[in-house]
Amino acid sequence: MKVWLITGCSAGFGAEIARAALAAGDRVMATARRPETLDFPHTARLDVTDPASVDAAVKATLAEFGRIDVVVNNAGYGSVGAVEEIDPADLRALMDVMFFGALTVTQAVLPHLRAQRGGTIVQISSMGGQLAPPGYGAYCAAKFALEGLSEALHAEVAPFGVRVVIVEPGAFRTEFGGARMHRSRVIPEYAVSTGATRAAVDAMDGTQPGDPAAAARAILEIAAAVSSPGPGPSAPGRPSPPLRLALGDDAVDAIRAQHQRLRADLDAWEGLSRSTSWR
Repeated sequence: MKVWLITGCSAGFGAEIARAALAAGDRVMATARRPETLDFPHTARLDVTDPASVDAAVKATLAEFGRIDVVVNNAGYGSVGAVEEIDPADLRALMDVMFFGALTVTQAVLPHLRAQRGGTIVQISSMGGQLAPPGYGAYCAAKFALEGLSEALHAEVAPFGVRVVIVEPGAFRTEFGGARMHRSRVIPEYAVSTGATRAAVDAMDGTQPGDPAAAARAILEIAAAVSSPGPGPSAPGRPSPPLRLALGDDAVDAIRAQHQRLRADLDAWEGLSRSTSWR
């Protein structure tokens, strides 16, 4: 029976993960900026941009359950617009939620996970954490940053029995294209390169191919692969969880194609790249 602390539970992945964990018999502290809107047995206010509320939510979880086994950094929202169209203040706000907010929650729970010698940190990223289509520069910048931080963290906390899993969903029906999507100002010239992206965003809500409930079940399966408490390998018969987990056909296909493009460039220019080393 694991104890989960999940951010952004008002809708989307956060709500589905909380429901799936409760259905599995686990205990959940579901959090949101407005916890009164949540319909879960245990809730707490947690605004990832407010360190005091993060600390209070962590303390409330420990007071209620005595430990934390799985932390899910899920709070976030989308953004669409060409790089020139991005208002720097909007980009900073985006980074505050999706990068610095996840960092604040992670730093708040790590002392407890280290002390109990086990636990899992699930970072909800995106296939946009490995590739950046036109129009998604701001959003992908936040996800790239989160993945870089999390990859280093993965190695840093492994000696304490703490695991990090970066989840990279494709398009799921989580209101991503609706109310949870920030849209930048429009410079008409960029219609040639980002117009299709904006049109797709406007039409996607409710038509995305991914099932959030199925994604939640996949995340529970990954969490179950981690032995908790205690360091060491995963439980007998279970594979060790991956550092990165793609979710959805579109994510698998897009990430694989990106890896192939990167490999092709590396191979094609290897001679020039190696020529810069001392001989």
